[in-house]
Amino acid sequence: MKKFLILFCMLMLITPAFGEEAVMQKTEEPQEQRVLVGEAVFDWLDISQVKRDNIIKSYRNLLFDQNTVYKYAKKDFRKEYKDFLKDKNYKEHYRIITSGIKETENENLCGFYYKEDLLVSYAIQYKNDMKTVYYYDGFGHLKFVDKFSDNYPNFPYKSKQYKANGMLSSAIYFIDHDTQYMFQKNGEFKGVWYKDKMYDRNAKQTLTRTNW
Repeated sequence: MKKFLILFCMLMLITPAFGEEAVMQKTEEPQEQRVLVGEAVFDWLDISQVKRDNIIKSYRNLLFDQNTVYKYAKKDFRKEYKDFLKDKNYKEHYRIITSGIKETENENLCGFYYKEDLLVSYAIQYKNDMKTVYYYDGFGHLKFVDKFSDNYPNFPYKSKQYKANGMLSSAIYFIDHDTQYMFQKNGEFKGVWYKDKMYDRNAKQTLTRTNW
């Protein structure tokens, strides 16, 4: 069943495979080593806990530095995104997305469904500003904004997601197409995605996704 994903879909969805829909579920599948393309190896399952904790700390420091904005003044945030607070074309976007279309001449689109056929949320990435993604409810009201670092889409890059009130919601460090480290707004580590599986700080598999 396709679930309504808020925070880390985006994530999950704003990878190079942006337009694909995601399904995430808890899993207890056996752990095994994953090998990246080339010589790099995803060794999260094999390294010591001390090393995993040090890696988490290093990416947390990269994401949450002295320049991190945890909350914009609501007035300033809404002023900056005043043209996107309401999707004036939400009826057309609803029609397009539910028809299975994921890309138009000017946009990348992604829909999130409940029970496979009820569109409850969607995301728009405008091609004239690929470093920003807007999330709307089914009636076109802005819910979240994803802001990518300036080097997007070149890896590695960072992503910060904010609620429509200007409050930081999450942060992600994208290593490559296969690997992303996810943190909650307070800097707490959520997990590392490798391809279709997420692992927590103890290397326990916690989630799977179908949009990789």
